[in-house]
Amino acid sequence: MALTETALALARTQCGVLTRAQLLASGVSRETLRWRVGRDWRLLLPGIYVLQTGLPTEEQRLVAAQLFGGDGAWLAGSTAAALHGLRACQVRFPIRVLVPAPRRSRRVAWVDIRSTTLLGEPLVPRGSLRLGCLARAVVDAAVETPDDRSARALVIEAVQRRLVRLDDLEHWVDARGRQHSRRLRRVLAEVAAGAWSAPEADLLALLRTSDRLPEPMANPVLTGPDGRVLTSPDVWLDDVGMAVLVQSRAFHADGLAWDDTVEQASDLSAARVVVVGVTPSALARDPMAQLVRIELAHAEAARTGTRAPVTATERPTLPLGRAG
Repeated sequence: MALTETALALARTQCGVLTRAQLLASGVSRETLRWRVGRDWRLLLPGIYVLQTGLPTEEQRLVAAQLFGGDGAWLAGSTAAALHGLRACQVRFPIRVLVPAPRRSRRVAWVDIRSTTLLGEPLVPRGSLRLGCLARAVVDAAVETPDDRSARALVIEAVQRRLVRLDDLEHWVDARGRQHSRRLRRVLAEVAAGAWSAPEADLLALLRTSDRLPEPMANPVLTGPDGRVLTSPDVWLDDVGMAVLVQSRAFHADGLAWDDTVEQASDLSAARVVVVGVTPSALARDPMAQLVRIELAHAEAARTGTRAPVTATERPTLPLGRAG
């Protein structure tokens, strides 16, 4: 009942995972297949076997999912985004697989197979795996997420780490058509406007719901009366010269940039800028309480009748076509 050399060669290239069709085509008899499944081999998915009895590894499951999709299948969405290194995604069930139309979409066990007419994207080989391009994976993963905040975090990470360009993301939003396009375009607009982290984008969205505050500026360039460039706040309310800072290392794209912000924020106070700090946890726990805090601070600054002698200039909107 030894495997043929052809079957062994396939097993080596596919992490020990083979389809029933591959086993039979490589000379393994049906009797051998029946005998060894459950004794020496494990059934992972219908018609997909791993040549061992122990629990499969993550990579073996990924190979099995791709093989289950059939010829031309590739890993996509949040699965591909995680394998490309996007920290906001993890390889978890269901494993996302795309197959070319007219094959049908279906969900079997821990694999979600979607049929697509959007073909021709550049696939990335990763050993025995095929990954969809990161730009499409980010867009599809953003659609998979249950809320705007998670979708925003995905896009911001990909752009801030310069893994994708905004115009590549917009291309795949356009290619998808109307489905989920409103949410996706809103997220892209927020990133292009200068939101550098998910909490910053949350803060901007929150402040824009207020009828007491002016239009907030994201990450403007501040210049003091002597022409010196000051620390750029996460959000700026220009009418009273007020800066709002998101105070968390974890949500800054660069740890050194966060250190600089902590060390240099004193220059804002020295320039008589009103500074209000918020934390991501407080923003997530009770956003309305944070909005009230900021509105009260803004009203108090307005009552003083003085404004810091600081000039704020909006940063140029990120052009579609560049990620930074």
